[in-house]
Amino acid sequence: MTLNLPSPDSPLKIGTRGSPLALAQAYETRSRLMAAFDLPEAAFEIVIIKTTGDDAALIAKDRPLKELGGKGLFTKEIEEDLLSGAIDIAVHSMKDMPVLQPEGLLLDTYLPREDTRDAFVSPNVKTLADLPAGAVVGTSSLRRRAQLLNYRPDLKVVEFRGNVQTRLKKLGDGVADCTFLAMAGLNRLGMNDVASSAIQPEEMLPAVAQGAIGIERRANDSRTADMLAALHDTATGQRLAAERAFLAALDGSCETPIAALAELDGTTLRLRGEVLRPDGSESLSEDKTCAIEDGAELGREMAASLLAKAGEGFFDWRQ
Repeated sequence: MTLNLPSPDSPLKIGTRGSPLALAQAYETRSRLMAAFDLPEAAFEIVIIKTTGDDAALIAKDRPLKELGGKGLFTKEIEEDLLSGAIDIAVHSMKDMPVLQPEGLLLDTYLPREDTRDAFVSPNVKTLADLPAGAVVGTSSLRRRAQLLNYRPDLKVVEFRGNVQTRLKKLGDGVADCTFLAMAGLNRLGMNDVASSAIQPEEMLPAVAQGAIGIERRANDSRTADMLAALHDTATGQRLAAERAFLAALDGSCETPIAALAELDGTTLRLRGEVLRPDGSESLSEDKTCAIEDGAELGREMAASLLAKAGEGFFDWRQ
């Protein structure tokens, strides 16, 4: 059966948010599809979709994401357009995706994963350890806030939300002494020189699925499913299966400081997971290995173990 490929007269519509990083991810997806099927750029249309989260971020720049409604704010309109047929696929940063998708949608295609580490960015010092006592750190990530305060309770943390360019401007304006970004995002934007240093996972375990791009589609769209199969990176899928199972079992959301990283070595998967009190006063972690095919089960088991250790009230929010 011949695959009905898109053409300039009937392009495949790729939905994305409009930030420079979101567009870079959409362009990467388009480039990979062009190469896989020998298609011209005109066979694809990039559709920029403004989300409720984008509007909320502009109106309430200094409020934590959890107060605005969470991760789903940045996917709702995109997924509505996908379900309606206004777009054919949606490109997402996987670390920002809820663990469940709306009925009728599937998120089962991942591009090769980029650098998973956090980037430490400061105009004055090279590493996190070099920060003087009382230094001001800007971050909107509850995970990074909790990890930072666990490691350096002497530091002051302020809300620091926005895209990469917005956060760098705030840093330049002196709102904070340093901030964190994802190395993957900087690499995709050609801005890796912005990082003062990359933070190793042993010092700061990354967010679940950090560095991974996911492509969402309609469950009943067989043509798109066949096309996306040519892009899917099996190793990334295996790693994310473990990490996202861990997140799902913890009922993870933007209100919960959770970190995880799965890595492959031959036929073995290593999973590191961490949960923290929101104020950083306590951290619980585990580091285990299993056969790759058992990664999701290990993720669920690790989550159950950490929840048992944490006990009631561990994740209660305290400013």
